[in-house]
Amino acid sequence: MDRADEVLNAGGHLKAFKEDMRKARYPKRVRELKELEDRAVEVLLYSNHNIHGLLQTPEYARALFETRQPALSQDVVERATAGRMDRKMIFERDPAPTLSFVQEQVTLERPIGGKTVLRRQFEHLLEVGQLRNVTLHVMPTCREGHAGMEGLIEVLKFADGTGVGRSDGAFNGRPVSNPRDLRILELRYGMIRAQALTPGESLVFIERALGEL
Repeated sequence: MDRADEVLNAGGHLKAFKEDMRKARYPKRVRELKELEDRAVEVLLYSNHNIHGLLQTPEYARALFETRQPALSQDVVERATAGRMDRKMIFERDPAPTLSFVQEQVTLERPIGGKTVLRRQFEHLLEVGQLRNVTLHVMPTCREGHAGMEGLIEVLKFADGTGVGRSDGAFNGRPVSNPRDLRILELRYGMIRAQALTPGESLVFIERALGEL
């Protein structure tokens, strides 16, 4: 379609249609989330149940979708996996956004897909954790309590000063964009990150876990 656009002198319309076709392969929610992530200049993410989608390998993501009940068809599993991997283009953006992840220790201990899949997932986390625009924190299970006990937190900030956020335990799980609500989510995230291991300590923790598999 790129070549056809040039030959037919279509002015980029066929190339744009190709992009629309690519997006149409994925569920609406995935497309909307990716569009927000494509605009974000800073992303704050806390995960307490499994490794965050932006950090997942294809094998881990596929194994995770295969745990769904009622069981998803193989076609749906593959499309969902492809959609999740497509979102990882955020790591290739230039200029790169600032990405901060906090993962509960338990998300690194549950062997989704088996030890081989988990081993590759750990290797990927170590690779991502070396990126200059990424900070990766592990929240130790031994922490008696912290501000993330109510579940997942996601905050995306945009270049114009606006943002959008969501948390399982706030605002009935609905996305919010007004400054007051966003500030609450940012405050909670800041407290969580302060109680987690530092990025250096977290990479050591993951290296140790990898060595024990």
